[in-house]
Amino acid sequence: MTHNSLSNPLEALFSTRSGRIKQSPIRDVFDLSVQPGLVSFASGSPNLGALPVDELGEAARRVVVEDPAESLNYGVGTGMERLRRQITEVMALEGAPGVDWEDVLVTTGSQFAQDVAAKVFVDEGDVILAEDPTYVGALNAFEVYNAEVVPVATDEHGIVPEELERTIAALQSAGKRVKMLYTIPSFNNPSGISLAPERRQPVVDICRSANVLVLEDNPYGLLKFDGEPFRPLVADNPDSVVYLGSFSKILAPGVRVGWAVVPKALFRRFYLAAEAVVLAPSTVTQMLVSEYLDSMDWRGAISASRALYKERCQAMLAGLERRFGGVEGVSWTVPEGGFFVWMTLPEGVDTYPLMHQGIDAGVVVIPGAAFTPGDEPDNRLRLAFSNVTPEQIEQGLDRLEPVILAALEKADDDGGRELAGGAF
Repeated sequence: MTHNSLSNPLEALFSTRSGRIKQSPIRDVFDLSVQPGLVSFASGSPNLGALPVDELGEAARRVVVEDPAESLNYGVGTGMERLRRQITEVMALEGAPGVDWEDVLVTTGSQFAQDVAAKVFVDEGDVILAEDPTYVGALNAFEVYNAEVVPVATDEHGIVPEELERTIAALQSAGKRVKMLYTIPSFNNPSGISLAPERRQPVVDICRSANVLVLEDNPYGLLKFDGEPFRPLVADNPDSVVYLGSFSKILAPGVRVGWAVVPKALFRRFYLAAEAVVLAPSTVTQMLVSEYLDSMDWRGAISASRALYKERCQAMLAGLERRFGGVEGVSWTVPEGGFFVWMTLPEGVDTYPLMHQGIDAGVVVIPGAAFTPGDEPDNRLRLAFSNVTPEQIEQGLDRLEPVILAALEKADDDGGRELAGGAF
C-alpha cells in the first residue's frame, strides 16, 4: 500500500490557510546577506553600533535579578501599565501627544499586530487596500486570511486621495467589502515615500466616509532626517485609525516589542484576539524597554540615528547619481527619512533574476515583486542603506552597477528583436 506523492502522510492534514503562507525573498536571502564579503542592501535592520550595550546589560541584570517574581512570570494581556504610559511619551515625540495610555496594547512586535488586525476585521474575500508597493510582511499576514489586497495609486507624495476615493467606490459598487486601508505614511517600506501633510487628513476622511478602517503602520516615524516628524494620522483621528508602532527601529528588533493604539470601541476585541495567541507579551523584554526609556538617553539616541541614516541615505543617492544619472528609464526615490531607496528600471527588466546575479557579484538586493500582491515580474528594487557604511555603499554599488547595466543592455537587445520580428 502506498500513500501518494506526499513525503509524509501528515502533510495531508495541512489547512488551506497554511498554503497561503509564503517564504518572502527577504527571508530567502537573509542567511546569505550576513556572509563575509557580501555587501547587503537587503536587510531593513537598524544600526545597533551606538546602543549603550553596557547599560542595557546592567538593566537586564537588574530586571531579572532584582525582580524575578515579576520579570520571569506571566504578565497582563494588554502589556504592563508602566510601559503603556511610557509609549504615550514616545507617541508625543512622534507628533501624537494626546494618546490615552489605556488605548495602548503592547504587542510582540508590530507584525503581530498586523496579523491581529486581519484576524479581527477581515473575512475571506474582504478587501484590504494598500500602497503599491507595500511591506512584504503585511502582505503575507493578510494573505493568510485570504484577503484580497488591492493596490492604491501613489505618486511621489504618497497615496493620491482622488484615486483612493475612486478605488473604494469602484470596489463597493462591484459588491466588494472594503475593510481596511493599510498604510505606511512616513518613509514607506520599501519605497521611502511619505504621504504629504496636506493629503493626510483627506485620506482619513475618505476612508471614514466609506466606513473603512485605517491601519497606520509607523515604525520609522521618528527617523525623519530633518525637522519635526510628520504628524501621524492617529493624532487627529483617534476613533478612525488603528496605529502600529515598534521599538525595532528605535531600539533593537531583538526585543520584539511593539504596540497598537486602538480606538476605544474596538479595543476589547482587538486585545482578546492578541491574548488568544500569546496570552501576554514578554514581561522581561517589556521591563528592559521600560528601563531603557526611564534611565537612558533614548531621545539623544534617536537624534544620533537620524543623523547617521541621513548620511547613509545621502551616500546611496550620490552613488546612484554617479552611476545611473541620466540613464534612460532608471530612477529612484529621494526619502526624507527611514531606511530605504526604491529604484525603478525600464519596463521589461525583471529584477528577480538580478537578486541572484547580484549575490554572485557580491551584493544583495531585494526585487520589487516581493512588495506587491500577485506574481507578475517587477522592474523595481529595494535598496536598504540603514545598516551599511558609506564605504560599504560605494563598494556595493560598484558591484551592482555592471549587473544592472547588463540587464539594461539585454532588455534593449530583446526589445530590438521583438521589433524586428514584428516587421515580418
